Amino acid sequence: MKKIYYIVLFFMVAPFLFSACNDEWTEEQYEHFVSFKAPLNDLGVSPIYVSYKTDEVSNYKLPVIVSGSTLNPDDISVKVALDPDTLEALNYERFQSRTDLYYKQLTDSYFTMPASVDIKAGEDVALLNIDFNFENIDLADKWILPLTILDDTENGAYTPHPRKHYKRALLRVMPFNDYSGTYGAANLKTYIKGSENGAPIVKSNIQLYVVDDHTVFFYAGMVDEDRIDRHNYKVYAEFDQETDEVILYSDNPDMEFQSYSTPTYTVDEQMDVTRPYLLKRTTIVQGIDFSFKDYSTSDVVDYNFTVRGQIAMERRINTQIPDENQAIEW
Repeated sequence: MKKIYYIVLFFMVAPFLFSACNDEWTEEQYEHFVSFKAPLNDLGVSPIYVSYKTDEVSNYKLPVIVSGSTLNPDDISVKVALDPDTLEALNYERFQSRTDLYYKQLTDSYFTMPASVDIKAGEDVALLNIDFNFENIDLADKWILPLTILDDTENGAYTPHPRKHYKRALLRVMPFNDYSGTYGAANLKTYIKGSENGAPIVKSNIQLYVVDDHTVFFYAGMVDEDRIDRHNYKVYAEFDQETDEVILYSDNPDMEFQSYSTPTYTVDEQMDVTRPYLLKRTTIVQGIDFSFKDYSTSDVVDYNFTVRGQIAMERRINTQIPDENQAIEW
């Protein structure tokens, strides 16, 4: 008797259960909030990598997304604008009085973008086209393009996402060329000059920043982005595609830079074994041998260093993505 009771109860409840499931496919379960796709890293910014082109405009497409469990039903025009206030807040919270470490807002001489982006009905994603011109940019400064999605005060056609990190984007703009990037530096050894037989100082990685199509710069020895005077310790590396040589030089005479060799570089390309669409490009620079003076760490004595060894970088490129800016797995 009890078994028959449960069977009858099931058939009475079943229509409500199945109708509720069906409604979930047709009724919106969340909100159609609008946001950027610009996830933050552990430094509180979103790095974007854009190819450097001499006398040409480089383009980056920033996704603008409509959330929800159903498709966006309307044509909407999403307004975007610069957001210096959020950048100012980030700088103070992260660096306090160390203003030399502050991110700088990218000036309008380096980029152009529209004031809005259109998302069509039935679509949930549109791309905000940002054009960059990096001529004469100095990457010793840390450039940020801070953006926000504005409220639609006129028509109320859309609602920016209520979470601030969704409706805002702090884009750390990183131009790149074939030779820039993060190199493994375990084999690049820094010595106090005259003590080359002693224990070296070694960094695990070294960053090479774009100057132009074939030139990059890096910071000498143990200098990095956290040094107040990092601008004084740039070492430029010009890659010659005909001779495979790398010319090292400095534009700061106080650094007393001397290169004792002409380094060479090699580029090797191989397709990934398990992912055949992935191209692995390895760049190795070897034969580095130079010296420099660190003259600003002490008022009493200058320190002279010798730097020797090699560096290497592997860049992974998804050959199925035609956009050179967004096909690289950083």
